[in-house]
Amino acid sequence: MDWIISDELGLTVGHLIGWGAAGAMIIGGVAPYIPQYRQIKRTQDADGFSLYVCLTLLIANTLRILFWFGKRYELPLLIQSVVMNITMFAMIHLCVTVRKKNQIIRARERIFTDMDRKYFWAWTDFQSYVDCMLVFSVLGAAITYLLIEFSPFVELIGFFAVFTEAMLGAPQIAKNHQNKSTEGMSVSMVIMWTCGDLFKTAYFVLRDAPTQFWICGGLQVTLDIVILIQVWLYRHNTAAARRLRRGD
Repeated sequence: MDWIISDELGLTVGHLIGWGAAGAMIIGGVAPYIPQYRQIKRTQDADGFSLYVCLTLLIANTLRILFWFGKRYELPLLIQSVVMNITMFAMIHLCVTVRKKNQIIRARERIFTDMDRKYFWAWTDFQSYVDCMLVFSVLGAAITYLLIEFSPFVELIGFFAVFTEAMLGAPQIAKNHQNKSTEGMSVSMVIMWTCGDLFKTAYFVLRDAPTQFWICGGLQVTLDIVILIQVWLYRHNTAAARRLRRGD
């Protein structure tokens, strides 16, 4: 079969599998957030989802983009980072909009330029989140440009990029622990995280991605499993919270 495809189209089954895996890497990264986005939009309740998940992914993927300029890894991984950043801004926009709608008493506006550490990443307008990441990206790009020839610095960027992404589940774990419930968090999202992270880690190993990628992929899978354990531990509290929200 390989030789027939290769003769007629200049392709092999290996090429097709590789392209399929690359497409899955790009689309699969954002897929877990579709059920969470739909749940927030349907219930008009964003309290169960931690915006620090978005912060974690925005930092991780911005660093990964900068890392690409110092060490050219596979193009699908770069595209995935760009797509993920766009997705995270969409999640933030929805959460900010929903929280504004749910305000009974209009609270004081909190914006990025206030420079109030107490309200960092808890601003009341979407533009503040964009401004914050823009500042981070410009500073990161400037430092990377100056130190691009210094190999240890480039490797450090790569490590911080994947380690930050590996800690993705930590904010949600903290949120669940604080609430003693997983109400408002999409379990489908976490299951898709776990499946995606298992696939991603295997992809990193098989495609000889930089070592930082697959080591931190393993850590990411571990945190996913912790969240699934929380779903089971807090199942009674979650059911009670869900009944209370519905007025049962």
